Amino acid sequence: MTAFVALLRAVNVLGTGKVAMTDLKAMCEAAGFRSVRTYIASGNVVFQSNWTEARIKAALEAALAKYAGKHIHVLVRTAAEMAAVLAGNPFSEMPGNRTVAFFLDGPPACDALQTVSKQEGEQLRLGLREIYVDFVNGIGNSRLKIPAAKDGTARNMNTIAKLAAMAADIQRAPSA
Repeated sequence: MTAFVALLRAVNVLGTGKVAMTDLKAMCEAAGFRSVRTYIASGNVVFQSNWTEARIKAALEAALAKYAGKHIHVLVRTAAEMAAVLAGNPFSEMPGNRTVAFFLDGPPACDALQTVSKQEGEQLRLGLREIYVDFVNGIGNSRLKIPAAKDGTARNMNTIAKLAAMAADIQRAPSA
């Protein structure tokens, strides 16, 4: 079995879609995922599955739509991909709480950074299926707009490190 990380977009943030992590865990277990663990209340879940990324995404989005009564976008990465996002952070010397990766469904367009607006010192770089941002003046003070990331979801490097470690632990564990 492969370890995966699923990231829910816009849940439990600023009063948007509410999803209890106990309910998210139960949805994953009902789908047949193994070794399910959630991390903080912002829509992060790690588990094992034999399914493809596309099948996992479709199953979780369907379960979440039934639960919430609306579409909740899910982005999925393998344990190896999550570790690669962490290792590929071009701002690794910066504090992990102000450096983020915006996770995308596919590769960002080569010109994705040309449409950025309201940039005030933030540094941006493209990843494989991510856009990395160092919020030099802090995330809460930024007005940065990244049109290419509008359907993505961001996690700071501290969270990414924890999720990568959790996924690696699950990957090493024998399949249940």
